[in-house]
Amino acid sequence: MPRTARFDRQVALDRAVELFWSRGYYASSMKHIEAALDMRPGSLYATFGSKSGLFAEALEAYAARAGDGFRQIIEGSPGVVEGLKRYLRSFARPCSGYAQAPAQACMLIKTLLEVNAEDAALRTQVDAMLATIEQGLCEVLEQAKAMGELRADVECPRLARLLQTQIIGLRAFAERNVPADQIAALADDMADMLDAYRTG
Repeated sequence: MPRTARFDRQVALDRAVELFWSRGYYASSMKHIEAALDMRPGSLYATFGSKSGLFAEALEAYAARAGDGFRQIIEGSPGVVEGLKRYLRSFARPCSGYAQAPAQACMLIKTLLEVNAEDAALRTQVDAMLATIEQGLCEVLEQAKAMGELRADVECPRLARLLQTQIIGLRAFAERNVPADQIAALADDMADMLDAYRTG
């Protein structure tokens, strides 16, 4: 009896995320991809079109998971600012809900630092994703201000950029294999910084 081919796109994308996150885009060869996804070259190209196509979808899957995690933290907190502080402290833990992160720096930051001008489409994709994250931070900050948790004079777009800059810096810094307690302390410092913008 012939074996029935079974393919789960989400499983394949999760495996691709782990591979690319661990090795990076350029160091992940087609042989690595075939082994990680357990797919033949023909199936890979038929499904994802190309290595860059697979990577683009893996980035989307990663970003979607990160966005879900952000919303869950904010919605599950007693206040908006408290939710933001919990979110910032979460950066002392593995990225985006993965129990065992393949690398300390999140996949978006690793890609931002790795992808060169020859892959302009991927660079544009990462820039757009980071802009979306910044906008999400800004919207939550505006919500906190509307609820009276932040001072009326707080410039939410500026503060959102500052927070994203600190997040990017912390994730990149963690690639130095710094002790976990130092990363946690830095995440606490980032969270405590929000107190300077609160009312009262």
